[in-house]
Amino acid sequence: MLKRKIESVLVDWKNSGAKKPLVIKGIRQCGKTYIVQKFAKENYESVVYMNFILEPDKKSAFTGNIDVDTIILNLSALIPGSRFVKGKTCIILDEIQECREARTALKSFQIDGRFDVVATGSLLGVRGYGGNITKADEGQDSIPVGYETVVEMHPLDFEEFLWANGIDDIVIDTLKSCFEKETVVPDGIHKAMMELLHRYVIVGGLPEVVNTFLETKNIELTYKIQRNIIAEYEEDMVKYADDADKPRIRECFESIPKQLAKENKKFQYSVVRKGARSSQYIGCIQWLEDAGLVHRCYNTQITELPLAGNSIKECFKLYTADIGLLVAMLDYGTQADILKGNLLGYKGAIFENLMADFLCKTGQKLYYFQKDSGLELDFLVRYKGECVVLEVKAKTGKTKSLRTVLKNKNIYHINNAIKLGKYNVGREEEVLTIPLYMGFLIKDSLADFMIPDIDFSLLA
Repeated sequence: MLKRKIESVLVDWKNSGAKKPLVIKGIRQCGKTYIVQKFAKENYESVVYMNFILEPDKKSAFTGNIDVDTIILNLSALIPGSRFVKGKTCIILDEIQECREARTALKSFQIDGRFDVVATGSLLGVRGYGGNITKADEGQDSIPVGYETVVEMHPLDFEEFLWANGIDDIVIDTLKSCFEKETVVPDGIHKAMMELLHRYVIVGGLPEVVNTFLETKNIELTYKIQRNIIAEYEEDMVKYADDADKPRIRECFESIPKQLAKENKKFQYSVVRKGARSSQYIGCIQWLEDAGLVHRCYNTQITELPLAGNSIKECFKLYTADIGLLVAMLDYGTQADILKGNLLGYKGAIFENLMADFLCKTGQKLYYFQKDSGLELDFLVRYKGECVVLEVKAKTGKTKSLRTVLKNKNIYHINNAIKLGKYNVGREEEVLTIPLYMGFLIKDSLADFMIPDIDFSLLA
């Protein structure tokens, strides 16, 4: 049984009192259905579950009037033995993107307040829920803005992967302490973490893949599961995309390894297809992003906060949402090469996507900096309230671009940088070096930022 962080989110939601229906969105196969059913079974007297893909007949419960009494009456007829007990029933609407009327009905449930409702969706952005509305969605009911709480769920992050491998919180707390205090990680822990990191790179965080690897330790079988999941994603491209976009979406997705292998990793449409233009493919990239399969990393005009405000929307890199997906898209046998350390030219691409994996699974957006002069910084993040450079490198020492930026603080306004690689914790002036596996610890929080009291005596 895999321990997931979102379990605490679900418990907090249940205990929050007057709460809105909860919508959990995320990439297909990230474990939404399992974790919601587990939570409901452990916390409610009665659970009413429906999957709009596997049980399309349940959509009829949400046609016509969508007041709660009518919906409950319809569901009682469609699901024999279902029980609706005020305050003790959880209604699960799985794959809600298949029934737009059910999404609209969440407003009725929120206003009514008798039952807790959890909805899950794998492609909410694709079918008009936050993304482009297809022709099939035109004229249908709207999203109940303000009447639902939306939470994004990711595949397992590295910390959850450590839990799955039997690493307890004492070890993880040691890593956190070494990171915060900038002290060396004990050799035994450091070696074990590097080995686990390599396993995470080839396995990723999709639950079925993780469970298969833990149960069998068979790389070939793990790879087959990954390829099957990728095939399911490609089937979604055919099922949900407009006819004209179907082949282009797949071409964009399959070009990602080639894009990242280039010296200049900016997404180039000519790599997708010779002579391709932005106007032909930009919507396809949006489709992949809305489906949760990829994340864009935007170039910035300057190395300053706010990063989103300084980003260049037409200039970006593209990373897979889960590091295991990228590795599974590479040549068969890459997994063994990673474990042996024989990555050669693809090492940079893999470890950059690994850092993107770390950042996105903590809810952070991706940014980098590149100039025509050749100056390039892998990632820019908000950390401890300032703009900090992240460099993912295999060797110690400052890179040329990083040296330039730190030397010219009056131009770039960068005071600190973090380098990640195959070494232990250390510091050289403004550069903190940490092992690659500590990447999951890099995140900023407003929790420690306190707004000072106003001295109203100054107004006297």
